[in-house]
Amino acid sequence: MKPQSDISDPRIIKALTHPLRIQILAALDERTASPSELADELKAPLGNVSYHVRQLAGLGLIKLVKRTPRRGAIEHHYKAVGRPQITDDAWAGTPATVKDAVVGAALGDVGSAVTAAAAAGGFSRPDSHLTRTQVKLDERGWRDLDKELNATLARVQRIADDSGKRLAKAGDDAAQRATVVMMLFGNGDEAATATSAKRNGSTKSKKRARGRA
Repeated sequence: MKPQSDISDPRIIKALTHPLRIQILAALDERTASPSELADELKAPLGNVSYHVRQLAGLGLIKLVKRTPRRGAIEHHYKAVGRPQITDDAWAGTPATVKDAVVGAALGDVGSAVTAAAAAGGFSRPDSHLTRTQVKLDERGWRDLDKELNATLARVQRIADDSGKRLAKAGDDAAQRATVVMMLFGNGDEAATATSAKRNGSTKSKKRARGRA
């Protein structure tokens, strides 16, 4: 698992609004691949994939790692530089329409991944995990829960890093592909609450948005 990269560049945030770019980043997170391989895997036109690969490379989210001669041409292979993570300040300054697009693209990718995994038996292990917990929080509780999830995310990264070291000795055949998704979101009444708070002259603390493409 690659380390997360804090993002404050609005160009990169906007780039993450496209679902295909998020899919490309996810595919290149753990391995290298060429645009043609990605096009086959993602069932997308090669021209579209090549365009988005160039955009992601230009923004520094992926990098070229090797060139392979193939049938009189050169095939370029890329890998992800890091897992994008939008900073609090950057998210706070992002226009609402862009936020909606980023969240929509990320949720679409998560939904597709979960549906495909379920169809392939990805939840068949007895220690698979799927929970949905609804709670009522005050502002301090929200911040505490946000902090707890970020600590868990850091622990997930450390566990994956340790696994990677062991797999380097055991061989990749021993690897078990897994996906961890964490979310903390309001149930739809935040806009009304924020409007009411503004009318009353109070100030709400900024929200944290953490996302993987």
